[in-house]
Amino acid sequence: MTTPLARLKTTSRVRKRAQYEAFEFELQNGDVRVRNGSYADPENHEYTVRIEDDLPTACTCPADAKYSGACKHRVAVAVRRPILDAVRHHQLLADGGKTVQPPNHPHDHEEDSKEQAEAEEPDCDCADLSSDFPCWECYRTGRRDLPE
Repeated sequence: MTTPLARLKTTSRVRKRAQYEAFEFELQNGDVRVRNGSYADPENHEYTVRIEDDLPTACTCPADAKYSGACKHRVAVAVRRPILDAVRHHQLLADGGKTVQPPNHPHDHEEDSKEQAEAEEPDCDCADLSSDFPCWECYRTGRRDLPE
């Protein structure tokens, strides 16, 4: 299987910047908002990356429109598999899909402890989300994994 990064036309300079700049990501209706915290005014460096078939296909930044290759925001999303996995999951649910947990899932026996842990975490928004999908804070800190 080809990686998303391998499917993007870009330069080594853009690939490096996509890895070392301080990007922040937020899911927005099947797209990803990318904010670059490397700038003193990150609110002015915030763009939306469109995802189609697990590939960042477009970005609202000026560089993506000006140059023929993928911008650093698209590459930043492409190299972060958990972001693409979260988008795919969101798009599946938005299209009317339904997450189904396979039988004998390794986490089945942990349901009670998960619910108890969630109740003890006041900064957790998992209760507002559907089924087993974790909030960003729980996923980011490793408290919960994305469903399979």
